[in-house]
Amino acid sequence: MQIPDDWQPPADCLQQRVILITGAGSGIGAAVAVACAHHGASVILLDKIVRNLEQVYDAIEACGAPQAAIYPMNLEGAAEKDYLDLAATLQTEFGRLDGLLHNAALLGALIPIANFESELWYKILQVNLNAPFLLTRACLGLLTKSVDAAVLFNSDRVGRKGKAYWGAYAASKAAVENFMQVLADELEANTAVRVNSIDPGSVATPLRALAYPGEDPATLAAPQDVVRPFLYLLGPDSKGVSGQQFRV
Repeated sequence: MQIPDDWQPPADCLQQRVILITGAGSGIGAAVAVACAHHGASVILLDKIVRNLEQVYDAIEACGAPQAAIYPMNLEGAAEKDYLDLAATLQTEFGRLDGLLHNAALLGALIPIANFESELWYKILQVNLNAPFLLTRACLGLLTKSVDAAVLFNSDRVGRKGKAYWGAYAASKAAVENFMQVLADELEANTAVRVNSIDPGSVATPLRALAYPGEDPATLAAPQDVVRPFLYLLGPDSKGVSGQQFRV
């Protein structure tokens, strides 16, 4: 699916919303975080590199948006208690969660399955699949306190159609697509939480540079170019849309 061609984000489309974004220190996560704040959201920035989070925080401050919050966390090493502690902190500071964007991802390397090391496989699934599960589960209580909440998974085309050498990354993204559909089906009847995924296409991000080191980033979309669909799916105009796979 695609968002409506003529949709443009109103200036206050995310006014008074509380949105948590993983992988918010760079790439699409950083661009969406700044855009969400610019449109009125209070954004919780989660990433493992503090200096990157501070740069995004400063960018949000500079545009006069609502003050953001920084929550440093390494998803690779995080345990179940870490996610529960995060949810408890959000409960104390905000009382609810209106949006959750699962953007953080680990590529690892492009390797044939025959040569894929098990340790790397586990590490990629920990960040790309286990972390979204643990974070979503920990935050469900906060999301259900919102009158209109959105969970959004940043996906990839190799998660919808497998491709040689993409290994654990592709497998994890495929699992996330299914997880999204399961979650959407479970939450459809008795909650105001909608769940979707989005494939942003070819974007000049650090992960893309690792996958295609010889590619000229100037030929790709910039992270700022793809934020509009994220704003739509995190905002009120997509209310009632759930369980769908979007693409840019």
